[in-house]
Amino acid sequence: MDNHTTIRPVNYSCHFSEFREGEQFAQVHSLGLVLSGEMELDDGSTKTLFKEGDLYSARKNHLLKFAKYPPRNGEIKTVTLYFDDAILHEFSREYGLQAEITDPASAFIKPDSQALMSFMQSLLPYEELLSNPDSTELIRLKQKEALMLMLNYDPALKDILFNFSEPYKIDIEAFMNRNFHFNVKVERFAYLTGRSLSTFKRDFRKVFGLPPRQWLQHRRLQEAYVLLTQKGKMVSDIYLDLGFENLSHFSFAFKKQYGYPPTALQAQKLNK
Repeated sequence: MDNHTTIRPVNYSCHFSEFREGEQFAQVHSLGLVLSGEMELDDGSTKTLFKEGDLYSARKNHLLKFAKYPPRNGEIKTVTLYFDDAILHEFSREYGLQAEITDPASAFIKPDSQALMSFMQSLLPYEELLSNPDSTELIRLKQKEALMLMLNYDPALKDILFNFSEPYKIDIEAFMNRNFHFNVKVERFAYLTGRSLSTFKRDFRKVFGLPPRQWLQHRRLQEAYVLLTQKGKMVSDIYLDLGFENLSHFSFAFKKQYGYPPTALQAQKLNK
């Protein structure tokens, strides 16, 4: 999801009885607990499976792919607490905390803390109350309690939670080759590389010789060709992972670039 939609501070997940996958841009820091089923997170370089009872914490300003696996004859359920900059600034001022190291950190972690797990479970009886727009003060108290427990678990998290700097200008070539498969707008890529949109487009053309959208499609299709011919992947298994919104768009673009549909490669592989 590549948008600026308002994120509620507490999210009691929708319950899915079928496998679901997608991707999103982490706009804020979060802490969550898998209540049932399994969830896999992938930031393009690290992939981790979170099982029932596992905690997860995602870092803001990162791209993430997710896959949710419901239990047999059941539903996947999670509860997630989000921390916007307002509560983090307030907490930072109140307790005199600030980031001292601003080196890039992992996009997500798997905390191993019984105290944090018990806290997240304690949110369950409050679902109706915390979903009420009038519960702002209670939600703030719960967010602060969670922050205290997170810092008690790992004091070094202050360098992540209270780093309010914007993304700095980074190597555009390395970043794009690592993240081309994320289906987000060019504006988002610009922001994450520490550039304005106009500067991003200018720097991009200098590095790749093509405008961003054209290069992204070409690079994704190149990867698709490799996956189909060398990795034995099925068409239906790769198009979403490569940033295409639907199978028909992927097939049309592939045929336009290579002169034949991707299913032709798949059939050729199966007939060998």
